[in-house]
Order: sequence, then structure tokens, then C-alpha cells
Amino acid sequence: MRAVNLLPKDDGRQRGASVRENPLVIGGVVGFVLVTAILAAMFLTASTSVSDNQKRHDAVEAQLAATPVPPPTVPGTSELEQQKNARIAALSAALSGRLAWDRVLREVSLVLPDDVWLTSLSATAPVAASATTTAGFVINGKTYSHDGVARLLARLSVVPHLSDIQLQHSSAAIGDTGRKVVEFSINATLKGVGSA
Repeated sequence: MRAVNLLPKDDGRQRGASVRENPLVIGGVVGFVLVTAILAAMFLTASTSVSDNQKRHDAVEAQLAATPVPPPTVPGTSELEQQKNARIAALSAALSGRLAWDRVLREVSLVLPDDVWLTSLSATAPVAASATTTAGFVINGKTYSHDGVARLLARLSVVPHLSDIQLQHSSAAIGDTGRKVVEFSINATLKGVGSA
């Protein structure tokens, strides 16, 4: 008996020729290999970076654990704490003895009626030694009617830094322009430091 090859002779050549002739299959295989190689390289780089960071982290934690803990300090006993408390007390004393003149003058200017103008204003600051100390506040001015003076008195009563507001005098006269002008003088008490 003789051995017979049942496979066609051209079958192997056609299969090899079809793979070589199809560049799409070759390109896909090459692309897959390249993407796999790039992903593997990125993974290895990231893995190395993570391990380096972990080593640094472990070294810092070991150094932190080796650092001795300072003994707790009792509040108020250290020299620095005493200096801090003394400075806070000095600042509080200075601020309690301060009168905010800008605030007082702003409040007076906000309540001043449109038809009233001031010719002079004088004030003396209260002494900082006592929070109940008061000082004088004198306003001299002009307006066109006694109603303007009354409006000013009513509005000054809402200023928190002023108390005991009293009209000292009010007199009508003919002004330089020939129009009636009312001259007035108002005394008030400037409240003590820290009371307003």
C-alpha cells in the first residue's frame, strides 16, 4: 500500500499568500503589540514611582516617630504666655480709653438737616481714667428758621455718643443777603469712653 496525501497541494500556499496580501490584519497585529508594549512601559514606570514614594513616606514616618514629643506646658506659666497676657491687657486698656472721633463726627454729619450749616464745633475728649467721665460738645450754626433748629435738636438726640442735648440760645437776624437767618448754639454732653 501506498501512502496518499489527501490534502490539496495549493492549500498551504493560498493561506500564506492571503495573510501576506491582507495588510489590514498585519497592521492590526502590529498595532496591538505596540499598544501592549506602551501600556506595559507606563505600568512599570508608575509602579516604580509609587514604590519610590512609598519608601520616602515610610522614611518620613520613621523620622517622625523617632522625634521626641515635647512635654506639655501648663497654660499661663510660660514667660511667653505671661507677655501675651500683659500685651492683651495693655491693648484692652488703650482701646477702652479711646474715643472714635471720626465716628462721632460722621454721626453728627449724617443727622445734620440740609437747611442747617455749622459755623463752629468744639468738643473736649473725656478723660480716659474713668468710663463714666463726660465732656462737652458745643455746636454753633445757622439756619433759615426756628423749625430747622428744632429738627437739628431732634436729630441730634439719636446720636449714640451725645446726651443731655440743650439749646443754649437761638436768635433771628437779617443775614448778609437780606434773608432772615437764625443763629443758634447747642450744648451736649459727649458720653464717656467705652459707653457708646
